[in-house]
Amino acid sequence: MTAPALSVSHDPDADWSLPAWLYTDPEYFEVECARVLRPSWQIVCHESDLAEPGDYRTLDYLGESVVAIRGVDGVVRAFANVCRHRAMRLVEGPAGCARKIVCPYHAWTYESDGRLTGVPMRRDYPALRLEDNGLAPFDVELWRGFVFVRLEDDGGPSVAAMMAPYDCEIAPYRLEDVRTISPVRTRERAVNWKNVGDNYSDNLHIPVAHDGLTRLFGRSYAIEAQPYVDKMSGRLAERRSDDPWERFYQTHLPRVDHLPEENQRLWLYYKLWPNMAFDIYPDQIDFMQWLPLTPTTCLLREMVFALPDDRREMKLIRYANWRINRTVNAEDTHLIERVQQGMASKTYTAGPIGASEVCLRSFARKIRERLPEARLHHPPAPGWSRRPRAAS
Repeated sequence: MTAPALSVSHDPDADWSLPAWLYTDPEYFEVECARVLRPSWQIVCHESDLAEPGDYRTLDYLGESVVAIRGVDGVVRAFANVCRHRAMRLVEGPAGCARKIVCPYHAWTYESDGRLTGVPMRRDYPALRLEDNGLAPFDVELWRGFVFVRLEDDGGPSVAAMMAPYDCEIAPYRLEDVRTISPVRTRERAVNWKNVGDNYSDNLHIPVAHDGLTRLFGRSYAIEAQPYVDKMSGRLAERRSDDPWERFYQTHLPRVDHLPEENQRLWLYYKLWPNMAFDIYPDQIDFMQWLPLTPTTCLLREMVFALPDDRREMKLIRYANWRINRTVNAEDTHLIERVQQGMASKTYTAGPIGASEVCLRSFARKIRERLPEARLHHPPAPGWSRRPRAAS
């Protein structure tokens, strides 16, 4: 029997993982930050965290400090947290409220819509035009109550477009109405940012490394990949776990009336391109993003949201959820740190990807589309990123 001819669009690297040097190389890291991370959407907060005019939240990454602020006109905008005079940082900390933003260095004053309206000794600046020196803006998108920003626009899809394949199944969770129940928590990890995302979407390690999730889900864990979002899911098993917190969660999870029957005992995980994830449970929503710091370190940024629910059993269930996932997070941290160490070995280049590893395949494909050098199993000679690129 003759094997079918390969499609002209077949990717010769589709059956291979991204090579190890992409997880350690400083030159590649700089290019990846520029071409992948700077144009990507990043979550800042929930819109309810910016409830009143002047409320702001900050996000620091890739050498930029972003401030998202609600204007007196009710519009949420985002700006560089940098004074246009001498580059002073304007606001400190993760959150605050300011009807006007006043630079702590020389008291230049900006409105909540970014306009520069106050300059001491204004006549001392003959070249100054107030209208040309407002705060530098960044793009903002509001998706189902969450505030996203991006540093640059490369024509990529909106958050709404990325999540469109799952919009209908997310709708019952009323994300617009949730509130923050746990403030931003950050944790530095000694791994390349991609290792966090690879592990998040990896289905094969669940029965091997996560005994708790295996007890909770049985054989129901499933994954699928859309162009810009991965979906993982697991349904709580009827067989009661031997672990006390897992058994408590299985037994006492209260009914959530706004969810369909099939979602009452369903855990959903969505990973958005390239470095964000929502864990959606009947009782709460966890958010995580992994922000690159260096080629071999990243910062995990986490928040927890939920609909208002004062039931005692719901409070206990949310605590049980935290206990269960604290164990899962510890297991994953051990795994990704060991993988990062293995990436430094001279014996490892790239590994084969199974046909079932659809999420890893999807992520690797998008990286290769943006950075053709990612197809090389060994790093090119230093300085490759500064040489003219060959015409395609």
